Amino acid sequence: MKTAVNTVFTGKKRDYNRRFQQMCSHHLIEPVACTPGAGWEKGQVEKQVADVRGRLFVPSPRGRSYAEINEWLMDRCIEEARKQPHPTIPGKTVWQVFEEERPFLMAYRGPFDGFHASEVAVSKTCLVRFDNNQYSVAARAVGRPVDVRAYADRIVIRQDGEIVAEHPRSFGRGEIAYDPWHYVPILTRKPGALRNGAPFKDWQLPNALGRMRTRLAGRDDGDRQFVRILAAVQEDGLEAVEAACAEALDCGACRADVVLNILARQRQPAPPATIPTPEGLQLRHQPVADCQRYDSLREAGHGAS
Repeated sequence: MKTAVNTVFTGKKRDYNRRFQQMCSHHLIEPVACTPGAGWEKGQVEKQVADVRGRLFVPSPRGRSYAEINEWLMDRCIEEARKQPHPTIPGKTVWQVFEEERPFLMAYRGPFDGFHASEVAVSKTCLVRFDNNQYSVAARAVGRPVDVRAYADRIVIRQDGEIVAEHPRSFGRGEIAYDPWHYVPILTRKPGALRNGAPFKDWQLPNALGRMRTRLAGRDDGDRQFVRILAAVQEDGLEAVEAACAEALDCGACRADVVLNILARQRQPAPPATIPTPEGLQLRHQPVADCQRYDSLREAGHGAS
């Protein structure tokens, strides 16, 4: 089993790979290998696995996500444990014995961060290839290798410890998963790609941004203006840009300069808060600005040399 073992030695001695050892350490498991050629050592386990597979996975479960299937599977396992007699303790079910042992068991440490890791190159089109499919990454990642972490349901791509892309995992062949936001920095140099570029086909933008794109599409410099608005998302965030576009549309000002001006005003610091004066420090007699008092001092001779 290459997913767990690098080298098989004599007897039960094995050289387990690093990721398998990390999983065992996470769940506090000590692996015990079977003797090569001694099929009877694992036959009972395989029989139990086959029985459970027949009870739980026939017919194959279906769901909208892995999380939904896992939740359904947990309910089915508990249901089976409540019905299944314990193999060595007569008169009790597996679930009853488990409930008795639960106070003495160690707490569950959470799921193991299990993934298949590989280092790949980034193409000039901001794509990385994994398992016969391609996934887009942020444009800043081009030119240097990235680490691909393949989970059961998603692909996470990192560079220097920073996540530069995350996609649902594709299980077909020759599929390309685009994230249009990865290509926004490139649009500043090639705004025409907004209309014909593959990453931007059927791009579902938030409501106000989509309306702004539609209003600017009929202008000669509409693509360039809209790209300036998209570029602001990197600094101000999608929510702030969406709100600025909505405000500009409500005012009937469909221009990039107006949207960027609204964002600039929002970045200005708020006025400092007024500090209330404690009651003990409040003046009983407010000072009166009267410059004639200085003339009276001179007339009394206080200013004579």
